[in-house]
This record gives sequence, C-alpha cells and structure tokens, in this order.
Amino acid sequence: MLEQRIQQQFFESADLLYQVAENLSRPLSSAAHMLIDGITGGGRVLCCGLGLSALDAQYMAALLVGRFEQDRPGLAAMALDGQTHGYTQEAALSRQVQAFGHPGDLLIVFESLAANLSHWAPVLEAAHGQDMSVIAITGSTQDELRGLLRDTDVQIRVPHTRSARVAEAQRLLAHCLCDAVDLQLLGEADE
Repeated sequence: MLEQRIQQQFFESADLLYQVAENLSRPLSSAAHMLIDGITGGGRVLCCGLGLSALDAQYMAALLVGRFEQDRPGLAAMALDGQTHGYTQEAALSRQVQAFGHPGDLLIVFESLAANLSHWAPVLEAAHGQDMSVIAITGSTQDELRGLLRDTDVQIRVPHTRSARVAEAQRLLAHCLCDAVDLQLLGEADE
C-alpha cells in the first residue's frame, strides 16, 4: 500500500512535468532571455519567496553565484530574506528590493501556492519603482499575480493546486534558467 502511494507521487510529478513542458517552454524561454540580458548587461538578480518558496529563492541564487553544472565565474545574485526585525515579510522584502535593486536588475519571485496579492503587491511595486524587470515563477490554476506584472515582466505559472507538485516543477524551472545562462555564457557542456 505504501509503495503504491510512493509510486503514485512519482507518476503525478512526471505527468505534470510532461503536461506543462510545451506550454511553459515559451515563457521560460522569455525569462531565460531576460535573465541572460540582465546578467550580461551588468545587472544583478534578486530572488525572493515567502514561506517555503523562500528556499527556492535561496537555491536559485546559490546556483547563480556558485555553479549549476559547469564551473564559471560567480554571477551577481542574492536571495532576499523576509525575516527582518519589525516588519512583515512583504514589507521586509519590499525594503530590501528598494535598498538593493537598481535599474537593469532583475527580481525573481517564487510563489508555490495561490498568490496573495496583499503580500506581493508592495514587493512588485518596489521592483517596478526601481525600474527592475520581474520573473514570477508561480503555481495554482488561478492567475491573480498577473495583474501586478508589467507587460515586460514574465510569469511562468505551473497550473497545479498541490504545492508539492508545483515546488517540484519550480525546481526544474530554476534548472532550466541556469542551464540557459550557462549555455549562453559557456556554450555546450562536454558530456
């Protein structure tokens, strides 16, 4: 019984990835171009998320600063931390975007559950106020966050309601973005 349930977890994850591969390839490609243009233009990448999605932001920043699958110079990226004394998480993230963000920088937002507009509105407003572009990597079958994004921003939305499935897909999306950066900067890896 437990083995079947474990297998079902794998099947559901693989099924979701297979279903969304074609639909997410276009926004993912747009996000990759935005990321590459920002990095090669001297911009920095600020990554953030709330709750467990903050771990995805830390992971993405670590891949950019460190390495993905190939050695390369570290890229200017950092994960923002919503745990700041005296402020709500969204206020803390907004202040950090205002403090660290500059025109030409990029904000990558990770949100695995249905986006709460009251949480993300001040963060995205701060990014836009700093003339930053935004990549929003979100979940849910709803599209609440889209209204807060500019036409030049990119949303990559995993259309699923289970946070575990969305988180699994978002990890792959982060890998795809880092692979695109490495491909552009270093060329094909020797296998």
